[in-house]
Amino acid sequence: MIRSDMVFGFTADLSLPPPAEGSREVAARVAAARAVQRARQGGTNAELDGEPLERCAAPDEAGRVLLAEAAATMRLSARGYTRVLRVARTIADLAAVERVSRLHVAEALSYRRRAPVN
Repeated sequence: MIRSDMVFGFTADLSLPPPAEGSREVAARVAAARAVQRARQGGTNAELDGEPLERCAAPDEAGRVLLAEAAATMRLSARGYTRVLRVARTIADLAAVERVSRLHVAEALSYRRRAPVN
């Protein structure tokens, strides 16, 4: 059964302007980000852990505060905290930005799954 909100969401998506970037441009940005990661740390961000992660993915002060608040509010485990840092570092790499900022942390947090609300 198709719900009306599903149909509305689909039709709303059709009315959006076309994406600003095509697949080729996105693929080129991903390749460039991976090259930066390999040059910086010898591997990808997915492989970062411990001190190398803290060195490469440490956010600016505003990002650090946001991450600390989110860790408490969302009850992030150490693993969850680490994953957010890795994703934020990757988002910064895709944007070709050297330092992880509050914006990158916020986007990484937005990708976290939330527990269902009853």
